[in-house]
Amino acid sequence: MSGGVDSSVAAALLRQKGYAVEGVTLKLSPGLCCDIASARAVCDHLGVPHRLLDAQAEFSTRGRTPNPCIRCNDLIKFRVLLSYARSNEFEYLATGHYARIEPDPVSSRLLLKKGVDAGKDQGYFLYQLTQKQLKHVLFPLGGYCKTEVREIAQKLKLSTAERAESQEICFIPDNDYRSFLKEHAPETLRPGDMVLTDGTTVGRHDGIAFFTVGQRRKLGVAVGERLYVVRVEPNTNRVVLGPHDALLTKEMTVSDAHFIPFDELKTPMAVDVRIRSRSPFVPAVIEPLPLKLVRVAFDRPVAGVSPGQAAVFYNGDTVVGGGMIETS
Repeated sequence: MSGGVDSSVAAALLRQKGYAVEGVTLKLSPGLCCDIASARAVCDHLGVPHRLLDAQAEFSTRGRTPNPCIRCNDLIKFRVLLSYARSNEFEYLATGHYARIEPDPVSSRLLLKKGVDAGKDQGYFLYQLTQKQLKHVLFPLGGYCKTEVREIAQKLKLSTAERAESQEICFIPDNDYRSFLKEHAPETLRPGDMVLTDGTTVGRHDGIAFFTVGQRRKLGVAVGERLYVVRVEPNTNRVVLGPHDALLTKEMTVSDAHFIPFDELKTPMAVDVRIRSRSPFVPAVIEPLPLKLVRVAFDRPVAGVSPGQAAVFYNGDTVVGGGMIETS
């Protein structure tokens, strides 16, 4: 329970259905990464216990990644926290994610489905869930729209009913990611060159961590044409800039592939792909490569493919799986 409306309503819905509910808030950093007081107040209102679990040790050694939400879900919530729940005789771990779990009618496997609210669907962040985990996970909000969730919170007089949606990174106090990086990843803040795709140096940067592929604002260079970040090079500490056309790619390679409806991709498969959590779905064909690699061939050129981000595959409303983008 983060202290927000989604986790609050998730707990309330389970309480209404007769589950024995206990609220848990994870402490991930020395600061107040979640609103602990708000979470406790909701639990008091619902008449359920609340506990605070310190996961700083696990998070500090595993949490550095270009997509912290996916890694936190994988390593902290659905490993550390689910293991804690099971060892304390809880049957399920429930979260406020907008996603659904349904049995596959043609096999004995469980499937991960998009949330009903297309604008809030969070299946992208959950593609690494295993069959063992899915058996002990509940997503009470998967069948609701965000507006309905707020209405439920209002009817139940939850203190989080009107709370604004947070767009910040939960483990970074005051969303001051520059200070966070200075303390936890100073190697990403070394100054370096900003160059064009032909190698021409056009400026300097304060650290590659402040740039992402596809970015066109706050580049700090002026060369008479609109430029975008085409590539970030950790090995050379360079930020490569170019025109929009330089961003387009027809295929990419994905590593550490994980699949939910089946254990292994054995033949080419037509899917829809998301290369970021809110990017448009792009039709593509995925095919297996050695070493758990997957080749992704898009139906049309795509801009903004960024190594280090997750690529997630869908078949209709089913999350097929995904992996980390390696090359484009």
